[in-house]
Amino acid sequence: MAKPAARIGLIEAMLVIAALAVVLRAAQLQLIQGGRWQDEAERSRKERQVLPARRGGIYDRNGVPLALTQEYFEVGFAPNELTGGARDVRLIARSLGFPLPQLQRQVATRKWVAIRGPFNGLQVQELRALRGVYLDGQYSRHYPAGPLARGVVGSLTPDSGRGASGVELALDSLLAGVPGEAVVLKDKRGQTYQSPSRIDREPTGGRDVFLTLDAELQEISERALEGAMAEFDAIGGDIVMLDPHTGELLALASRRTVDGQMVVNRATYFTEPFEPGSTAKLFTAGALLTLHRVDSTDRVYAEDGLWKMPVDGRGHTRLIHDAHATPGSLTLADAIRVSSNIAMGKFSQRLSAVEQFEALRDFGFSSPTGVEFPSESRGTLRMPDRWDGYSKPSIAMGYEFEVTPIQLAAAYAAIANQGILLTPTLVREIRSDQGLLLYRHQPEPVRRAISPAVAKRLLEYLRRVVAKGGTAEAAQLANWILVGKTGTVIRHDGGVYQSGHYTASFASVFPLTDPQLVVVVKIDDPRSGKIYGGETAAPLTRAMLEEALSARRSALDRSRLASPALEEAAAVVDDNPDQPAVNRVVLTLPVSSDSAARPGPRLVPNVTGSSLRRAANALHRRGFHVAVRGSGRVQRTTPAAGDSAGYGALVTVWAE
Repeated sequence: MAKPAARIGLIEAMLVIAALAVVLRAAQLQLIQGGRWQDEAERSRKERQVLPARRGGIYDRNGVPLALTQEYFEVGFAPNELTGGARDVRLIARSLGFPLPQLQRQVATRKWVAIRGPFNGLQVQELRALRGVYLDGQYSRHYPAGPLARGVVGSLTPDSGRGASGVELALDSLLAGVPGEAVVLKDKRGQTYQSPSRIDREPTGGRDVFLTLDAELQEISERALEGAMAEFDAIGGDIVMLDPHTGELLALASRRTVDGQMVVNRATYFTEPFEPGSTAKLFTAGALLTLHRVDSTDRVYAEDGLWKMPVDGRGHTRLIHDAHATPGSLTLADAIRVSSNIAMGKFSQRLSAVEQFEALRDFGFSSPTGVEFPSESRGTLRMPDRWDGYSKPSIAMGYEFEVTPIQLAAAYAAIANQGILLTPTLVREIRSDQGLLLYRHQPEPVRRAISPAVAKRLLEYLRRVVAKGGTAEAAQLANWILVGKTGTVIRHDGGVYQSGHYTASFASVFPLTDPQLVVVVKIDDPRSGKIYGGETAAPLTRAMLEEALSARRSALDRSRLASPALEEAAAVVDDNPDQPAVNRVVLTLPVSSDSAARPGPRLVPNVTGSSLRRAANALHRRGFHVAVRGSGRVQRTTPAAGDSAGYGALVTVWAE
């Protein structure tokens, strides 16, 4: 049996070893691993939270909101923390529109009451000062204008809230803002509460974007396109309105029918090219004039509307025909006026393939325009070494290459802008979340496509198109002069031309003097019996401009519109434009303000049962301003049909 002294010594040694182990472990935890465990403790006690930033708004050029982000709140409160007791409960119920008896029952039985929202800032404003009430704010995107311009504005992804399409995607980095950060404390149960000494980085709101679109012109365009699709039994269409002096896009409308349903939120004016048809004849004409390959006296035989064109030296021919056959010979101006494929095909032989190709490239075809929109198509235009013997006349007629409606509008804008091609734009201004102006669009010239003299001559040719006997005679307005070119092309689908299916178009400049608008209208596959651009797209353009001119808040700058007399004087087209211009003086007699020549009262026409577009056209022709309430077929008007109203009076159209 061991001696007691030995046992005591053993126990003491074990205690010393245990104490030494404790000291060493403590040293390891505090000196070696102390930083790691301190960080772990901080992580378990504190939590960093991301504070979302308000996404910037999207507005039209006049400040009409198209996309807004608004903060909404969920409300929760602890009844035992309310200092006002029943008074605070009544205030909560009244502010949130919550039934008071139901809320009182929840307060009596629960330690925490959650009221599902969402509630806006005004509803929770009085609750912010109440002790024990907690607000959980979240941002929500909404579109006050509904479907208006949604193809341009775009949308967000549901999960991340980032841009998914349209301007929301193209300018996502500007709109998104910079999130903030907050540090909150957690108790042993994992519940969070704010620390008095928390470290915050306040969120920075996104930039507000003001588009170049005009909401009024946009609404006119979309409504007119829907009416045209119904009237002409078309499967789709596009409308582009552009300011030729700035490149600003004022209206963009697109509609398609898919499985019998109309789709409104597509942006095919940017993404889907088409063969432009006779609207492209003007660009070959510009090349001929620029290179002096034709003058006003040159004529070619129109073959009575049917021409077997030789395409090589082996006797092969291609048949070209004119829908508007014209006997005799035609000048270049005549070929544009009656849209002669044969005459343009013959004139195009005076250009080399490279010259014709470069002329089209100078107008911006086969290149993206640079507009601020994702997935813009560049169109198609083959290199001239891949052309065959038929390509030059075919391209002069608007076949064998494809353009987007926005490219076609930009090219016509160059003609209206004295030959200078501008970059189209969708963004007019960018402002900070505090309203400070950060960017303002300035015109961005790309190149000079043609000389000012050639541009003026082409406008004269377009003036003939809308004059009596031209293919766009139905487009002309009563008091101001619209000039433009029609186009009708067989639709190309799946690599094959679809006989009996057409794309009708009209590209125009308004007004002739100091142009404010370039308008491109395209109607896809009209099946009502009217297939030509001159009987579909051209009158639609006229109707839209009549509505814009008659609108109460005119989208056009009336101070820049010349008087009807000056417009007519400026529109006189010489039979021989190469001769020196003759100065014309227009004399008008002074007319007093109470002259009997002023238009008097007139009867309001009966437009009940008509489409909104037809009703608006009928009222505009009578000289009335129009306001629309509702959509669909017209039910009544105020003043009523048959009532007398003064010239320029407002007539409200009520639709179902």
